[in-house]
Amino acid sequence: MFQKRQLRLIYLLILIIVLVLIYQSFTIPKTDEDGEQASDDALLKPSGAPVNVIVFYETLCPDSKNFVLRQLVPAFERAQALMKIWFVPYGKATTNTNPDGSLAFDCQHGPIECEGNIIHACVVEAVQDARKQLAMVACMIRDNLIPRDAFIGCAKQHGVEIESIQKCYDSPHGAELLKLHGEATHALRPAVSFIPTVTLDGAQNDQKVILKDLFGSVCQVVAGRGPKPDVCK
Repeated sequence: MFQKRQLRLIYLLILIIVLVLIYQSFTIPKTDEDGEQASDDALLKPSGAPVNVIVFYETLCPDSKNFVLRQLVPAFERAQALMKIWFVPYGKATTNTNPDGSLAFDCQHGPIECEGNIIHACVVEAVQDARKQLAMVACMIRDNLIPRDAFIGCAKQHGVEIESIQKCYDSPHGAELLKLHGEATHALRPAVSFIPTVTLDGAQNDQKVILKDLFGSVCQVVAGRGPKPDVCK
């Protein structure tokens, strides 16, 4: 039991480090020669490196569902090599600490969404394969009205191990993960005003364009580093 708890703490520490590295660029906005916001990643990455696509979303948000299913999945299918996707399920929620030290959340679409956000956070942590992770998120977000049923059905469909993820969202660890996603969301600069918010290599750029044409926006970022990839031509 001690070893399992110690291993979980190590995983949590790794997640914290990864989140800090990803989101630190949000606190110091930069501009490129055209006056658009850019990040260190966008300026320093080699032309062949994938674009970090970070999706700040909510599990019961219709706009989040629309973006995942109609933009993110098709873009990934067309150009998987150009994208590294990071999911941040939290949105416009708030985090509170109870007198006993436990965590509580208020979510834009109510308690069911909070439950769904926690389950998504556990899935994102547990499923590291990029294609399978996206498949799970897309599958669950299609119908999250009963989040646990959605997770179990999608896990069976996509061959994802169920027990460890159930333990995550039934334990304080799931709430701790959601709190981390909340901190990452609140670190965004400019601050979140619409969900989903999607950043490309740490930059928000024109959100309306990104949400309507993710593939084109990713291609634009990659082309800004060097020759346009064939898939984008």
